[in-house]
Amino acid sequence: MGRVPSHDPRIQCDNVDSDSDSVFAAEIGNLVLHVGGSLGGLAAGITLKALGHDTTILERNPKPLLHDQGAGIVAGGDALEFFEKYNRCKRPIAVRSTRRQYVDQEGNIVNKLDTVHDMSSWDLTYHIMRANYDGKASAYCDVPPPDPSHGAAIHLHDRTVTAIEEDGTGVRVFWKCTSDPQVTGSMTADRLIGADGPGSTVRSLFASDVQRTYAGYCALRGTVPENEASPQTRETFAERFTFFHGPGVQILAYLIPGANGTVEPGQRLINFVYYTNFAEGSPELNEILTDRNGQRHRITLPPGMTDPAAWEKQRAIARERLPPQFAEIVCKAKKPFVQAVTDVISPEHEFLGGKVVLIGDALAGFRPHTVASTSQAAFDAMILADYISGKVGREEWKRETMGYARYIQKRGVDMGNRSQFQQLPLEEYMKDRDVASKPRRDEEYPEWATAV
Repeated sequence: MGRVPSHDPRIQCDNVDSDSDSVFAAEIGNLVLHVGGSLGGLAAGITLKALGHDTTILERNPKPLLHDQGAGIVAGGDALEFFEKYNRCKRPIAVRSTRRQYVDQEGNIVNKLDTVHDMSSWDLTYHIMRANYDGKASAYCDVPPPDPSHGAAIHLHDRTVTAIEEDGTGVRVFWKCTSDPQVTGSMTADRLIGADGPGSTVRSLFASDVQRTYAGYCALRGTVPENEASPQTRETFAERFTFFHGPGVQILAYLIPGANGTVEPGQRLINFVYYTNFAEGSPELNEILTDRNGQRHRITLPPGMTDPAAWEKQRAIARERLPPQFAEIVCKAKKPFVQAVTDVISPEHEFLGGKVVLIGDALAGFRPHTVASTSQAAFDAMILADYISGKVGREEWKRETMGYARYIQKRGVDMGNRSQFQQLPLEEYMKDRDVASKPRRDEEYPEWATAV
């Protein structure tokens, strides 16, 4: 395996010159197509490539690299296991937090627990995965040398999937160019992995009745350079996972790597996630999801696109409702963004007799309180590789994958509803520890055994 990519006769592209460099494929050993080029698609691509399978990622973004989402990531046990096993880039991937703590509205620490969390960033994680998957160079990390035992890895951007059909022993995937819908084509593969996020096109083609629903609140997110914060605020968040709860409000913050993934003290970023309630259909929800150009976004308003007047209103609310350290970072964030919190889960994770498989957020979109989305993608990718290589059987693969999805999705709903819609003492909120590591199927997690 590990052959040099070349054109493949099983790719058919209508309205595309077959000699143009907009069409690529690999000589086929076992070709696996991945729809979605974010962390889930890359994780599965890396694990299957390491088994010797030739893989191709179809990403709908019209540019070859996804934009930095400005988001922090808590790297749970499965994510750390994935990087330990598959990351060949030699560099730190996270900032370590050694304490979980809660503050009151005056900013005083009212509870603390010494516990370790590893905090990374979406952009660092993405570029490390691209370096390991298809050798994409960046300022974040060196590209590891090719491994001759690996399969070929192809990353195709500007491809929006429109249909999927069974084709003999495999599947045919139809696509159009995102930037020019008149340009279309199709590809065949032995297997297709749907890793295209909570709004998954792949899922919609096979489970059209599954709906993504708004949970009644949004996550306002942003970062502030560590060296731009006041000494008191730096002290509060330095290597600390810090929370505040109020009526209809939860905010948390932690340090993540800075520019180009640096973990040098003073050059890191303070990352915050500020959950606040907005009733569905309300003027306030419309306002916060309408960008500076007047366009209303349905789920996510990207970094740098918030309306200045709308965000200034949120700054004023933050100064009134939040502890001073949290109010400071909300007010100092230069490129905040907004995510409507939603719920979605597929009843199944495989279709067409297992030729089409859903993983990560495409299977189950977790509420951010669980901090488990990255770990879910890593776990799903690793156990899929174990199933394909014969290390685990079909029933175990199904039980583990669906059990993880159903258990943590439900856990996230419970956590979010308590946080945003119930008036509880701090001791109750403290029970909602994150579940980024894979739950164990024992007496601590009795629901796991019956999740499937």
